[in-house]
Amino acid sequence: MSTASLPSTAAEPTVPKNVRWVLLGVMLAMLLSMLDNMVVSTAMPTIVGDLGGLDHISWVVTAYTLITAVTTPVWGKFGDLFGRKPMYLASIAVFIAGSALCGAAQSMGELIAFRVVQGIGAGGIGAGAFALIGALVPPRERGRYQGMTASVMAIGTIGGPLLGGFVTGHFDWRWAFYINLPIGLVALVWLASKLHVPTKRIKAKIDWAGITLLTLSISAIVLAATWAGSTYAWGSWQILSLGVVAIAGLALFILVEKRVSEPLLPLSVFTGHRNYPLAMALTLAGGVVTFGAGLYLPLFQQSVQGASATNSGLLMLPMMIPVVIVSTIAGKVMSATGKYKIFPVLGTVFLAAGLGLLATMDAGTSFTLTGLYMVLVGIGLGFTMQMAGTIAQNSVSLRDMGAAMSSANLFRTLGGSLGVAVFGSLFTRAVQADLPAGREVDPSALPAGAKDAYLTAVTSGTSHIFLTAAIVCALAFVAALFVVEVPLKKAGPPTSVEAPGNAAVATAN
Repeated sequence: MSTASLPSTAAEPTVPKNVRWVLLGVMLAMLLSMLDNMVVSTAMPTIVGDLGGLDHISWVVTAYTLITAVTTPVWGKFGDLFGRKPMYLASIAVFIAGSALCGAAQSMGELIAFRVVQGIGAGGIGAGAFALIGALVPPRERGRYQGMTASVMAIGTIGGPLLGGFVTGHFDWRWAFYINLPIGLVALVWLASKLHVPTKRIKAKIDWAGITLLTLSISAIVLAATWAGSTYAWGSWQILSLGVVAIAGLALFILVEKRVSEPLLPLSVFTGHRNYPLAMALTLAGGVVTFGAGLYLPLFQQSVQGASATNSGLLMLPMMIPVVIVSTIAGKVMSATGKYKIFPVLGTVFLAAGLGLLATMDAGTSFTLTGLYMVLVGIGLGFTMQMAGTIAQNSVSLRDMGAAMSSANLFRTLGGSLGVAVFGSLFTRAVQADLPAGREVDPSALPAGAKDAYLTAVTSGTSHIFLTAAIVCALAFVAALFVVEVPLKKAGPPTSVEAPGNAAVATAN
């Protein structure tokens, strides 16, 4: 691989005395974007009942996810060019404005349009959060703060459905959006006063061609992932055309990025050291598990095991609590020893084992046994997700931190989108095979024979999903084995070390 030379002026950050208070504001803004989709999903039936437009309901989620994905690398690069603090504050302000507009929507069309505004802000929040952590905390010290990030993930996953159900049940559905305003304003004021990062504005031409081509490619990928197997068949001309657009757009994007002086996504972050693309493979797998397989765990527990839908958030506790605990412990060990390769290796083993066991569940599986399998998945995510981010941050220069970490967020989003799409197709095919007239029904309203067939169909569908996810994690295990353990620096100017089989790579970010 080619050498990724780091700018000699990119000094390694030293940890500010009040870094936990600063990171609390960063995490609060990050929590906003994570909570939003969960809260809105729970409120959607009420929203449709008020605004109508049932045939456009998927676009309320698709528009948000799509625009978040396409704007993530743009925000990241703008943070590198114009300063991370102003770009992060701007993204929070845009998210707040989008939330206010969504709450005031008078039609489904308006809601979808305003969700686009919200998604633009969410793209900046996701891109900026990890870049700011990289700018504030040296690699060796980042493990101490991983528990904060893991806690935000857990609160977003568990608290979203609970908060959405509470708000929808006790207030107007518009408060599912309005609740973002006070939280967002607190984060905005907090960071404006407490966040201080070195800012050096760089005079450079904006890579508009790269932005256009990457937006086109990501749009095609996300739309294909969203529509394939549901709106259109996988082999339909619509999906195939989107595939051609995605491939052609990415090919042209690479050509453009090689020629422009200030590329949107420097290709050196992928070619400079093999750890970065390997970290992206781990991040992609984590996105598949978190957003894909995680979606079908509550479905199985509600449909087959008879759990209450109102407790859908609580059903994820056996998986999310280990994420927080394990991530925190692994981070402290990493900070104390400087070693980290063992964690993604162990993490992918736990993920593959836990998902493989989930694939064996049937109607007779108890909640306790399901919970134990979920604990294994949670341990795997705790070992893998945050460490993948640390490996990525330790593989690039501080100069390219925003672009690199926005790419990581992009891979996580794409992993989730692709996971949901592929798993949805697998589930639909399995259900149709066991229940030819399969459609969304209430199993409690079915006669005994039909109910048994329905439960068998759902069990078969979720089994296919978890088995596929286990295979993805097995492949991620192979990627983890090839990670090179580059020592994590504590502070000071960047230096280079020689990695086996690779050119010299600087360990500072």
